Order: sequence, then structure tokens, then C-alpha cells
Amino acid sequence: GVWTGPGIGLGHRRLSIIDLAGSPQPMLSADGRAVIVFNGEIYNFRELRRELEGLGARFRTQGDTETILAAWQQWGPQCLPRLHGMFAFAIYDTEARTLFLARDRLGVKPLFTVMLSDGSLAFASELKGLLAHPLLRREVDPLAVEDYLAWGYVPDHRSILKGVEKLPAGHYRLLRHDAAPAAPQRWWDVSFEGRRRGGSERDLEAELLHHLREAVTSRMVADVPLGAFLSGGVDSSSVVALMAEASRLPVKTCSIGFDVAAADETAHAARVAELFGTDHRTSRVGADQFEAIDALVGMFDEPFADASALPTWRVCQLARETVTVALSGDGADEALAGYRRQVFHAHEERLRGVLPAGFRASVLGALGRAWPKADWAPRPLRAKATLLALAGSGSEGYARGLSVVPPEVRGTLYSAGFARQLGAYRAEQPLIARMDSAPARSGLDRAQYADLTFWLPGDILTKVDRTSMAASLEAREPLLDHRLIEFAATLPERLRVRGRQGKYLLKKAMRRYLPDDVLYRPKQGFVTPIAEWLRGPLAGEAQAIATSAALARSGWFDTARLARLADEHRSGRADHSRLLWQLLMLDRSLVRLGLVS
Repeated sequence: GVWTGPGIGLGHRRLSIIDLAGSPQPMLSADGRAVIVFNGEIYNFRELRRELEGLGARFRTQGDTETILAAWQQWGPQCLPRLHGMFAFAIYDTEARTLFLARDRLGVKPLFTVMLSDGSLAFASELKGLLAHPLLRREVDPLAVEDYLAWGYVPDHRSILKGVEKLPAGHYRLLRHDAAPAAPQRWWDVSFEGRRRGGSERDLEAELLHHLREAVTSRMVADVPLGAFLSGGVDSSSVVALMAEASRLPVKTCSIGFDVAAADETAHAARVAELFGTDHRTSRVGADQFEAIDALVGMFDEPFADASALPTWRVCQLARETVTVALSGDGADEALAGYRRQVFHAHEERLRGVLPAGFRASVLGALGRAWPKADWAPRPLRAKATLLALAGSGSEGYARGLSVVPPEVRGTLYSAGFARQLGAYRAEQPLIARMDSAPARSGLDRAQYADLTFWLPGDILTKVDRTSMAASLEAREPLLDHRLIEFAATLPERLRVRGRQGKYLLKKAMRRYLPDDVLYRPKQGFVTPIAEWLRGPLAGEAQAIATSAALARSGWFDTARLARLADEHRSGRADHSRLLWQLLMLDRSLVRLGLVS
């Protein structure tokens, strides 16, 4: 649908989930004063609707879109804390001539904006929506290339195109005609700096389980078929267990496997599916599906190198064959300290507390720089990253651990001219600043804050949103319910990390549903076997990166260095798979966006 007025135009393409026929968009309010375009779901819209009816609001539809409109007219920007869900929306007030843009707390749904050369503002859910505008300048931001090489994605504080901005998670903008553009205003943030939750471990277990049940059941409301992604890990298995508890019918589940046995988790998923009697379906991804890479690049617009995007898209396609909504297990690692890097960081912070800073910088730093990079060696012998991390502050160490390509390696890739464009800027700087100013009490708090506000919206949620939307599937993340997140941020550290075990309290709480070999088996993650693929069926693609027309014409890289990286990987002398995949995705993105002349 399309709606236009003086100086404003709104367009929307709808995936109908609630009130299938009765909630077209753009939608006008009952009095005709306000109009909305909205992407997402409000899970508590029925409760809000009853409250608004008590205040005199009248509704013509049965969906959540009209509820947002009425809430905005009743409370203005203060409607946002009342909305439980995932959303990006725009509301235009025809009398006040204002535009209200808002994004959900954790950034599940995206929103891009740009000021154009004629003084107008354009906004869209995807970068490709802005690329359709003839006045958009297609000029690459060199700092975004540095960010991308560091993280494998372009984080929310940057865009691959100069001038394009992403509205940050938990922010809104209120814009007026003929007025200077208003800066984004924060309306929500997660805080770890409050008093730690008291009470017995058993009581906190029960409270966590209550939040989990509420989060899952609230996301099972839909007027279309609903199911779940199931990897067989703790998080997705917990979601499926609670769905099965709440559902009268077997839960529809699906999982994806790989043609490399070490990366395949389908047997674990099948076991959980059998345990809860789900209607389970499985498919596999192999290197022969590489031809899908251009379609994948088209979904993301910006370069995006999380290699699990391909299987995520495939599992979304598999789910869409039988359902329109699928619940995922994303968010628990960020909220409850489930990543190995968080557990390691907590232990490293204790070491930083007892080792003098001078000793760490001079002795451990020198050792780290001299230590060989041994990807092939057993983990205890791969000490280079740990030594370099301990040499700096906690924030510097965590930023180094989170980056895909460390700064000293990135520096060897760039041409002299591109290095001059970057100047003193390094991609880690914004993350370090965010951690140093985080509302937190400890190093573990700051690490989780970084993951929730930087890594989660930039990588995990971007991946799931783009691949699910490309399959016309709505993905819902119950473990990112903001009440669950806020509760988890108050837990004592010993209930998040215990010894080498992350997500301690979640695993304890789920023991009534899941066996220990599901809860406590080593974390595998959704990892695509690209190292094997780039030495085998995709070795030619790896070798071609150095001579790629797009990368070579960009002038950003030392192409001789890229050729050596490809040769070292193909011969097995080193594992450069993640970097080669990044370069490959960057190359395809430049071509797709037409950013290299």
C-alpha cells in the first residue's frame, strides 16, 4: 500500500500475521489525523487495546497496528515503554506535520535513514529501499570497510554508504517539517549497575522459568501456522520444550545440517524433537549450494560475512514450507553469559585484578606479539590472543577477542593509500568506548552489554531478520523479551558464570525439561564448514579473490598479500577461511551495490 500527503509519502509491503484481512498498511487513525507504517509484532496489543478502550479509543480492526496508532495518540513518545515486542515504525501526524520514527529495544527490526541533497529525509527497512532513490549518493565510507573487516558486518553506528544512518536500537526520532533534523533519543537501555538480585538459587530459578514461559507463550499468538527452529542446543531446545508444554498440538520444528560431519548437529536436534514429540523436518547445506551466494548478498545489501547466514536462510526456507512464524533461541547467550568468550573474559578480568598493568603491558604484551599464531594447535597452545588480550584493559581485550580480524592483521591487508584514508581510526575504538561507559559493575557486565548492544543487533539479529524476511517468514525471539533481559542483568555473576560453565541458572532451571547431555554438552554453535569448502570445492573461489575485479579496482587492498593468504589457506599452512569469506562477500557486495566504478 501507498499513502501520500503534502511533503510526505509512506509505503508498505505486508507479511500478514495478525488480523490477516483487516489491517492493511499504511493505516490511518480513526480520526484521520495520523498514519502509520509498521514492521514487527506487538505481543501485548490485546492488553493495551483494552486499556485504550477504557480511555475512550475506538477500534475498527483486530490487529496490533491500530493499537500502536491509538497508543501514540494517547501518550506520544511515552507509548514506547508500553509496547512489548519487536518493531520499527513511522507515524506521521497530519496536523502537527511531524514524523515519529521508532525502533524496538534490542534492534530486532531495522530502520535506515538518509538526508538527501534536496533537504528531504528518506527512510526504509532495508538499504535497498534507499538505493531506489535517485538522489542517494553511492559513496563508500572507508571507516565502514575497516569496521567490516574487524567484525564481519557493518555495525549499527555505521553504514557502508556515507550519509546513511541506522536508527539505533531503543531510540526514536521526532522530525518536523522546516526544522533542523532532530537527533535520535534513547528511550530504553539495559543496565547491569543496579543491586544484584537476592534470594535463594531455587527462588531465582523459579523466577527465571516464569519469565521464560511468559516470553514463549506471548510469542505463540498468531493467525497463521507457527513453529520453531531447533538446533539441539540449550537455547532452541528450551524454547521448544516450553512451546510443547503450552501447545495442544505437536510443535512444528525444523533444523539444518551440513555435508561436513564435524559441523552437523542434526542428530542432537532429532533427539530433542523425539523427546517432545514434535513434527520435525531436516535439510542439509553443502558447498554445492554456493551458487546461492548472490541471492544472499542481495538480502543484506551491506557486506555481511557471518557464514551461518546461508544455513539460516535455508532453515527459514524449510520452515516456510509449513509455517509463517518461527520461534528462535537467539538472545540467551548475550543475556545470560553463554558465550565462551564471556566466560574467558570473566576469568581474564580476575587476572587483570592481580597482575600490575605495567607488567601486563610490557611482559605479556611482548610475549603475545612474539607468540606464533597456531590455529592448528591444541587450544592450550594457542596463547597469542589471550596474552595480547591480557596486555590491555578489559575493554581492549574483549574488543580484540570479539573481532574477526585483529588490527595488526588488517593493517597488512590495506594499500598505503587506503591506510591514509583511515588515519588513526581503528574499528575497536567505538566498542571500547561503549564498554568503558556501560551501565555496569564488572567486566562480565560490560562484556554482556557489548554483546547485547553491539554484536546482537549488528550480527545475529541482522542475519535472522534478513534471511527470514527473504523467505516471507516471521522469526520471533522469545529469549530477547525485555523483561527477561532486565531480570538477567540483575543476577549475581555466580548465577551467570560458574567455573567454565556459562548460562548457569538457565541450565539449572531447564533440568526439569532437558537431559544433562543436552544442557551440558560442549557448545557447538551454528558454524558453517567454510574452511573445508575453501580448500575443496570452493578453492578456486578463494584463489580468485586476489584478482577479483571489484576488490582490485577499489584500490583498498594489497592484492599480492591477498594472493598469499589464499595460497596459504588452500595448501593447509594456515586457516584464513573467515578472512577469505569476508573478502569474498565484500567483493560480491561491491558488485551488487555498484559501488566500484
